Amino acid sequence: MCRSIKTLRPPVLPEEATEDDIHAAALQYVRKVSGFRAPAAHNREVFDQAVDAIAEATRKLLDGLEVRGSGGSGGSGGAAKRPVRQPESVSGAA
Repeated sequence: MCRSIKTLRPPVLPEEATEDDIHAAALQYVRKVSGFRAPAAHNREVFDQAVDAIAEATRKLLDGLEVRGSGGSGGSGGAAKRPVRQPESVSGAA
């Protein structure tokens, strides 16, 4: 398993995953599977498409997961869906 990919669901991640977290995990996955840190120009489009597809699948997965017994008030043990948090504005990110 790629050690650079972190778990993006609660309670491992104390807050909801941001779009930046999801994109970074998708990028690391595609890098690991393809064996390229950065693709050659002739592979750029398919590389970027793979990152986008994996990020979308990750969003759907996180949106659909039910986290039970994650604390909260009352200790009812009910399921809680945690929405993906939108990223804060980041200056200078490339």
